[in-house]
Amino acid sequence: MDDVTRMRRWRLILGSESQERFGQMGGKALDGEDALMDQALAAIYSRSEEGGFGSGTGSGGAGRGPSTPRISRWLGDVRTLFSQDLVKVIQGDAITRCGLKQMLLEPELLDSLEPDRNLAATILLLKEQVPQRSRESVRRFIRRIVEDINRMLEQDVRRAVTAAINRRAHSPIPSATALDYRRTIRSNLKHYDPERKTILPEHFWFFERSSQTGASRWTVILDVDQSGSMGESVLYSGVLASILASMASLKTRVVAFDTNVVDLTDRCADPVDLIFGFQLGGGTDINRSVAYCQQFVENPRKTLLFLITDLEEGGNRAALLRRLEEMKQSGVTVACLLAISDAGRPYYDAEMARKVAGLGIPCFACSPEMLPRLLELALRHQDLSAFQKEFEKRRKA
Repeated sequence: MDDVTRMRRWRLILGSESQERFGQMGGKALDGEDALMDQALAAIYSRSEEGGFGSGTGSGGAGRGPSTPRISRWLGDVRTLFSQDLVKVIQGDAITRCGLKQMLLEPELLDSLEPDRNLAATILLLKEQVPQRSRESVRRFIRRIVEDINRMLEQDVRRAVTAAINRRAHSPIPSATALDYRRTIRSNLKHYDPERKTILPEHFWFFERSSQTGASRWTVILDVDQSGSMGESVLYSGVLASILASMASLKTRVVAFDTNVVDLTDRCADPVDLIFGFQLGGGTDINRSVAYCQQFVENPRKTLLFLITDLEEGGNRAALLRRLEEMKQSGVTVACLLAISDAGRPYYDAEMARKVAGLGIPCFACSPEMLPRLLELALRHQDLSAFQKEFEKRRKA
């Protein structure tokens, strides 16, 4: 081992506080992957005032503690930068120093917590280290969050899909999820009651439930990035996928990717089971996942691809752009969701997002309550760029 390598390793071990001393000895400042490693290690082992995740802990004080989104991103970075053996050691220290150890070891504590989506994303990252006696509590905790998301999305998603696919066909069979609100209101305006200040409809119109089969049905593909930063988006994607998969009018595929691609379609019957199928953390090869998804395009005009990723591509960027352009030109409706979250501006590769948007593929973060509207517009072949601008305007307001 030469002196430069030896000095670099000691600098990583001793942390940023040693940089000045190493500089006096001729050591260079860390850059590239070494700088990323230094940041990841500092997050858990830093002894500085600003500290890392462990600041203020481990010495009897309560400490300020880290935000769970920050931990989630950090855990994903660690899996990318270090070998599997080192990751186990570092994550074990993270659990102890970040105050997660008690939560994972005491099932009763999880049962008493209010559902928190960021915390759920962190727990999913650490699920392989959850003790056997706590695993059922972890599943219950995740299921409570899934049920909460499902209550928020299911009715609106079903109505949006039914309205978009069967907007011209009506049925005498009543169904709240298939009610044609626009035609019902328009047809009953003459029955407006001024005293009650409301419409008293005499007839309701319902969309016909689709009986389409085979290639005539829409195919919806959710291609979901399972790198460490996408934890909250994975929760929403899992619930959305399960709702869509339960609808006979659609063929739904769910694909998860990091540097590998996993087809999770057969888990869609249970959203909790589906979410636990994601292996959060690791690198990213978006191109490989999109190539895998292409095989499910039977009728491009009736195929919708939601690419849910922060576009931090570790694979072939040029090939990814060519592949997305090819799908777009063939007639596939493609949208890139940089995040599904209520949080502020998401972390993503801005340069890559500009290039994808240059292909006519909208790239934007989406709040979960806007998903049904987005889905309806996409299935109607309407301009998603206009929706993107409308959403960005609402978010800034």
